[in-house]
Amino acid sequence: MFGHLTGDKMTLSGKHAFVTGGGTGIGLAIAQDLAAAGCAVTITGRRQEVLDEVAKRTKGLFGLAMDVREEDDVIAKTAEAVAARGPIQICVANAGIAEGRALHKTDMDFWRNMMSTNLDGTFLTIREALKSMRTTDWGRVIAVSSIAGLKGLQGASCYTASKHGMVGLIRGLSEDYLGQNITFNALCPAYVDTEIVTRNTTAIAQRAGVSEEKAKDIMVSANKHGRLIAPCEVSAAAMWLVSDGAASVNGQSIEIAGGLM
Repeated sequence: MFGHLTGDKMTLSGKHAFVTGGGTGIGLAIAQDLAAAGCAVTITGRRQEVLDEVAKRTKGLFGLAMDVREEDDVIAKTAEAVAARGPIQICVANAGIAEGRALHKTDMDFWRNMMSTNLDGTFLTIREALKSMRTTDWGRVIAVSSIAGLKGLQGASCYTASKHGMVGLIRGLSEDYLGQNITFNALCPAYVDTEIVTRNTTAIAQRAGVSEEKAKDIMVSANKHGRLIAPCEVSAAAMWLVSDGAASVNGQSIEIAGGLM
């Protein structure tokens, strides 16, 4: 069973999970698995219509438009979700963007948008979730970083820095909350078969002057097992982290890359 220990059993039934970027890709896969396990899942994203469509198809999902870059919005919308569904006990900071650019071509707007979305957004999401989580007796925080959070990604130094920052935040928080039955971990997938990879295929093709098929091959070959990772594979790792078997897993950065990177 997944979730919080009650007697000799664990259950996620009735737990409130909060998943940013939950309308597509990895976030949606995690949200759907959490809902299937009995959670009431608040999914956020910038487009309410996308969230509403997803929520119609999956029982237990509740869409809430929120921009993780905007502090006031994160504060207000997280409070709204807590008022509607109770304290957040599972927080999945997943919202993010991925784009490569040579550093000498990186202007401040590009840098700030990357940091505001990936790093600031993770910080704000976790900070606000902790306000209610700390009033409970159990919590799990997961940041969806990237393999770029553990190694340098060629042609994407800005993205790499943002994802390293997410891992550092998780490691620091895991030390702050030792012994309090709240764990903090990061998932670090390589290239996953999502809309982000589709968009980057075009971008890489244009930058490198190659076909989109060749550009996709570049990403596929970067994964150790030579294929794109399915979102459900990342979600499976998240579901393990919220299970009783992972109660002693804390402050970790878990590679999902088909091999050691």
